[in-house]
Amino acid sequence: MNALATPPTLAIWRSTGNWFEHQSQRIFYVDSGGEKDVLVCMHGWPTASWDFARLFSELSQRFRVIAPDVVGAGFSDKPLDYPYSLLDQAELHVRLLEHLGVTSAHFLVHDYAVGSAQELLARQLDKSLSVEVKSLCFLNGGLFPEVYRPRPIQRLLNSPLGAVASRCLTFGVFRLAFSRVFGPETKPTHTELRDFWDVISCNSGLRVQHLMCRMMFERIKYRDRWRTALTDTRVPLRFINGSRDPNSGEHMAARYEQVVPHPDVVRLADVGHYPHFEAPQRVLAAFMDFVRHHIEPASGTVPSPSPTAR
Repeated sequence: MNALATPPTLAIWRSTGNWFEHQSQRIFYVDSGGEKDVLVCMHGWPTASWDFARLFSELSQRFRVIAPDVVGAGFSDKPLDYPYSLLDQAELHVRLLEHLGVTSAHFLVHDYAVGSAQELLARQLDKSLSVEVKSLCFLNGGLFPEVYRPRPIQRLLNSPLGAVASRCLTFGVFRLAFSRVFGPETKPTHTELRDFWDVISCNSGLRVQHLMCRMMFERIKYRDRWRTALTDTRVPLRFINGSRDPNSGEHMAARYEQVVPHPDVVRLADVGHYPHFEAPQRVLAAFMDFVRHHIEPASGTVPSPSPTAR
């Protein structure tokens, strides 16, 4: 595969964005446009849609790619008095697609957005979803709370001291904690860390980090519902997993294979929690292989044999 296009800078990413309103909050999103199948990129905590910037150009050649920042993240509004939840994030993505006149979409999701995506699958199963989920590709995230391993900073932000810890976050603390979830050879540069920090801290974002972090623990409340969504769905699924992720790496992939019928897992052995940022070319190859074998055949395309090892 040829080298990926140079990704947009954070400033360019922001300048090409659009806005819509959800629950009286201004929501930022990027939309590549065009008359193509829709692919929705759902980001995790503590970052934003810009996580997908390294894949955006290539994905846009095949899909109309839509990538929003949820409430509390990126360039969207970050209110203190908001009922933050993964259920609300699921609803935000549905409302955005309705706003854009989209009735069906494929999804590429990361981190705690896997919970929101599982909720979409659950709603599709109970026939309460207005937008059809056509396929779903997971990146690293807490699909099964019983094996998820939260980091010390997550436990602190979820404690009674969370609000104080949010206000006391510094770039130095962030740099150390954030870098640890990346693979040993794929850690972000100082400049990239600064960009991530700018995304997180803009719009007074530091003050809501404890509220955003708490959503991760909702997966315990909805564990049975979201597990059933994975085991009972007929939607094509793939899990692209960075195995060196301390939160949801190889141990999460192994659990996925135990629980999900006919599991489709691609392991990136030397990659951490952000595979789409750390190894975008490999993620693109794995995702487009998923497209060839599960999405294009639905349109009558005959797939080539699927690779058995990575």
